[in-house]
Amino acid sequence: MKTRTVLGIESSCDETAAALVTDGRVILAQRIASQDDAHRPYGGVVPEIAARAHAERLAPMIEATLADAGMTLDEVDAIAATAGPGLIGGVMVGLVTAKALAMATGKPLIAVNHLEGHALSPRLADASLEYPYLLLLVSGGHCQILLVEGVGRFRRLGTTIDDALGEAFDKSAKVLGLGYPGGPALERLALEGDARKVPLPRPLKGSQEPHFSFAGLKSAVLRAKQSGEYTDADIAASFQQAAIDCLIDRMRRALAGVGPVNALVVAGGVAANKSIRGALETLAADHSLPFIAPPLALCTDNAAMIAWAGLERLADGQSDPLDVAARPRWPLDPEAEAVRGAGVKA
Repeated sequence: MKTRTVLGIESSCDETAAALVTDGRVILAQRIASQDDAHRPYGGVVPEIAARAHAERLAPMIEATLADAGMTLDEVDAIAATAGPGLIGGVMVGLVTAKALAMATGKPLIAVNHLEGHALSPRLADASLEYPYLLLLVSGGHCQILLVEGVGRFRRLGTTIDDALGEAFDKSAKVLGLGYPGGPALERLALEGDARKVPLPRPLKGSQEPHFSFAGLKSAVLRAKQSGEYTDADIAASFQQAAIDCLIDRMRRALAGVGPVNALVVAGGVAANKSIRGALETLAADHSLPFIAPPLALCTDNAAMIAWAGLERLADGQSDPLDVAARPRWPLDPEAEAVRGAGVKA
């Protein structure tokens, strides 16, 4: 059977990315341009700046990625692009570019849910991972527990009722004066601290409600900093441990009620956190399950995961019309019940 290759495009937030991936799980080429320097003075992502950077960088990046692989667009089997959820300006830049390429070449267009890109990325990295699996999807905008049953088949078991964990990491890092991006900086500082020093809450731990809440934990970090009683390293370590305790409690509850699964999986930007990975690996071992996480390069936003999701959809006979719309919000499980809280990330 002929090997199929998909060009993936990612532009949902502040990473401009392009990649070429085969259905043999080979990443032929990938490029990622970070915008950290542009957003650092503001302490977070500015949507207008992000969209402008995507528009300036994407076309030459695609050209360079094809050159890296020694390929032309005519040799690509499909064009996949993030169509949401995300910052709508950036999403539109990537999707419109993909539409133009698909129209010019006659290749299929595949509009990929950014969250599905994360959710399927462990299957790009590990050929042994089979459906169904229990997934913890944790990033700057999302914190969900999902039963992944197949391509486009997700059952949401839990979500955040306020802040995502990645947002809580970044905002806590900002309180501690750690700069942007804050999550990795807080993780490094936590290595120097004592996680038992600062009494921080574990929101919803032990609750029968399946969801997460991190707004109260984030506020407690601010109060601890303002008290002047603790070192920044101890606050960072205590915050990280409180977050881990919440994650493990919620995941243990999900495992008790989900039925047979083939693996416990983590994906998303926060999945790069080594302490979180270690705690999840222990939890998986306690339940005699394999623990699977993508390599660090596939945790943060990237185009290889979008190309892979496109390949999985292509193999399932799926493609999209050229008038498919960009979506700022796009739940993986549209049938999931609404939960309390105004800050729910779909």
